[in-house]
Amino acid sequence: MKKVVYVLPLLALAACSKPATPDNESPRRSEAMQADTSDVAAPAGIAVTAAPGVAFNYHYGFSLASAQIAGAQEAHALACEKLGIARCRITGMKYLLLGENRVEAKLALKLDPTIARQFGKDAIAVAQKAEGTLTEAEITGTDAGSTISAAESDRARARTEVQRLDAELAKPGLKSEERTALHQQRAHAARSGDAAVATAGEARESLANTPMVLDYTSDAAVPGFDASAPLKSSLALLIGSAQTTFTFLLGAIALLGPPGLVVLLGWLGWRRWGPKRRRPVAQESQSAPTG
Repeated sequence: MKKVVYVLPLLALAACSKPATPDNESPRRSEAMQADTSDVAAPAGIAVTAAPGVAFNYHYGFSLASAQIAGAQEAHALACEKLGIARCRITGMKYLLLGENRVEAKLALKLDPTIARQFGKDAIAVAQKAEGTLTEAEITGTDAGSTISAAESDRARARTEVQRLDAELAKPGLKSEERTALHQQRAHAARSGDAAVATAGEARESLANTPMVLDYTSDAAVPGFDASAPLKSSLALLIGSAQTTFTFLLGAIALLGPPGLVVLLGWLGWRRWGPKRRRPVAQESQSAPTG
């Protein structure tokens, strides 16, 4: 049974009070992340001793100037590398240039649970030192301890069932149909036991390694305009506006064209085959021949 814990970051609360450091939390910081955090607003974290058996997942989002994103990402990666692969591993990295002045990047890590909380604080301090802003902080948790207990119970039941079926298969004089059914039941019980072992292993892995994702985005600017290249951005805006106008005209033609064509054909048909107008009586009398 899984229980999801959602923790909302309380920036104002963290700015007013400093949470105590647990005994088993590493007090050592990486050399690349030595920024003073005494006056830095940061979201509250969760120590592993405060929630035993819960596997946490950290996610932070930062907004920085485009020129600062690569440096902040490199500083975070370097801090992880200095901790060693036993305590921190880089599992993914992305840097995407969307325009002359628009950048998106991501860094995925797996951390020793005892240092994940402090690493997140230091990561925020590095981003803020680069004049960045923390835009998102989310810590989710899964009750891995309950999952492991349930999986162990399932594994024990499956093992007992396998032993019982083995004893049934060892009896002499079984019919072929009975033996086939017992073999099928044993295979099913064995698969259930293997699934329980895999589930417990995944839960233990989540307790041993805490995932952390750091997202970086460039500061918001005027949509569609890049001040670092005004001519190119203006041309892009012109092309985009022309495409929008052309698309609108095509849509209007597609919507109003068929009804307009029907009206035009009806009007031409009425002009061609419709009843003739009667001429005035005076005009008819003048045109009539005299006797």
